[in-house]
Amino acid sequence: MKKMFLASSFVDVADLFVEFVGEKCAGKTVTFIPTASLVEEVRFYVETGKEALEGRGMIVDELEISTASRQEIESKIQKNDYIYITGGNTFFLLQELKRTGADKIIKEQVDFGKIYIGESAGAVIMSRNIEYVKDMDDSASAPDIGSFSSLGMIDFYPVPHHTNFPFKESVESIITNYNGELDLCPISNAQVIVVNGGEFEVWTAET
Repeated sequence: MKKMFLASSFVDVADLFVEFVGEKCAGKTVTFIPTASLVEEVRFYVETGKEALEGRGMIVDELEISTASRQEIESKIQKNDYIYITGGNTFFLLQELKRTGADKIIKEQVDFGKIYIGESAGAVIMSRNIEYVKDMDDSASAPDIGSFSSLGMIDFYPVPHHTNFPFKESVESIITNYNGELDLCPISNAQVIVVNGGEFEVWTAET
């Protein structure tokens, strides 16, 4: 059964992840993929995400797919307990996932029931097509992406950072442009979409 934890800002909902997995996180290994952040100027969320995992006893095994070998990508994604993809540029992320074949390996592992954590861009790429986030991310960062068709592991479209600076206007633009056309699911930094098989619901962290 597919189990996914799709957040805007993992550090803000990390305690909900512990609740979601329903098992002891301490000692679990996480394939941590920061690739989406490479083309961004702001990258603090990479470190805060790592710290949030490590602070709950998990072991972070970083995997930079844009430079890793196919063998390393396959090995790390398959052997570790969880898969985590950080935020950043969704288009660059998808380009590199497709180029390296990591997209197929991740899909296979998620289909097998491995828990997937997606933060912002990492959540969006699980939808069927990422063109809808063009107002949020610069597609020019991925000149070799081909199509915007993405992993297609969910039937809805996450819209991260709803009501949160500095994405408030771009999120509203996405909602205005695609509401009624796509099944959008806007979430704030304090919310997360939890997926269990074919069902999903939005959880909100206590403030």
